[in-house]
Amino acid sequence: MQRIAILGSTGSIGENTLKVAAQYPSRFKVVALTAYNNYKRLAQQVHQFKPKYVAVGEESLADFKRLGIKGIKVIPASHCSEIAAAADVDTVVLAMRGAGALMPFLAAVRHGKRVAPANKEALVIAGELIMKDAKKYKATIIPVDSEQSAIFQCIDQQQSPLVKVHLTASGGALRNVAASRFDRMTVRDILRHPRWKMGPKITVDSATLMNKGFEVIEALRLFNLTHDQVKVVVHPEAIIHSMVEFADGSLLAQLAVTDMRLPIQYALTYPHRLPSHVAPLDLIKLGQLTFHAPDTKKFPSLALAFEAARKGGTLPVVLNAANEEAVDAFLAGKLKFTGIFKVVEKITTRHKIVNSPSLNEILAVDTAARAAARAMIG
Repeated sequence: MQRIAILGSTGSIGENTLKVAAQYPSRFKVVALTAYNNYKRLAQQVHQFKPKYVAVGEESLADFKRLGIKGIKVIPASHCSEIAAAADVDTVVLAMRGAGALMPFLAAVRHGKRVAPANKEALVIAGELIMKDAKKYKATIIPVDSEQSAIFQCIDQQQSPLVKVHLTASGGALRNVAASRFDRMTVRDILRHPRWKMGPKITVDSATLMNKGFEVIEALRLFNLTHDQVKVVVHPEAIIHSMVEFADGSLLAQLAVTDMRLPIQYALTYPHRLPSHVAPLDLIKLGQLTFHAPDTKKFPSLALAFEAARKGGTLPVVLNAANEEAVDAFLAGKLKFTGIFKVVEKITTRHKIVNSPSLNEILAVDTAARAAARAMIG
């Protein structure tokens, strides 16, 4: 019986993780659930899965407690690290969004847990520190992001080192929209993703391709790669989730239907594969797979992320912090869609990079970059 904590249980990754757990009740016990403000959905999950621990955002903590659910320990979501480190948790599914996932990630790693991260930001801002601690404390990190999961699966048990990684990108909501129209894009336009239903922040990042840029940095950290070993290819069908190239020119690819239950289940059951309730891929019905080079002039955020990957140090910290603030401002109607890149570019350009930063330096840079971005937006 694997005891699971799901940090961010009311989002799409959290909900899909619960679907996987429900399919195998003899294998998985959900012992902890956390959410931010969706306390009503969290309460429904608690009734179904009966966890031992629950964490709720400060704004909803009192409302959740008034529901009078007995037999659980309820703590503020700001204390998620306590859950990640709990002795009766074996696996932590990191489904929280944003840099706030960093401290729970580190807590889980430093207690030797299996960590299944769907969160990019923690690895973007402190990936070197996380991977160093994972080795030190013998933690296991098995990514849930479909692209990183694909790479993990392609290199598992390979005797030869990889040469390159080819990260696939669907192209986002604006792939077929002219750049001249970007300035008129509303929040509603951007959140209407053609393929997936995701949270607002990641949907905006998908539209700017910053999400793919974060995945580039994430891959560098997870698989100990150099910036020139990671390439991005636009693949609209989103069937190949990533490819790995080896010295002899061979490419190994992981193909599957676009359903997050598959990489989630693999992260939970690794090194075993169990039957899933996801329909298998029908190649005949699919018909074709197409590929295009990314347009970094149309989507300059991707180029900016590649630059941050190349320069390293604290630049990815600033990239993420400024982007989070700018995206939040766009979603709140305070910034145009094209303003997101302008803010992030200005903040990153002004930053003086600190190489090999400590955790305290990372946190300080993150705070400063957010303050600078908010001041610029204001």
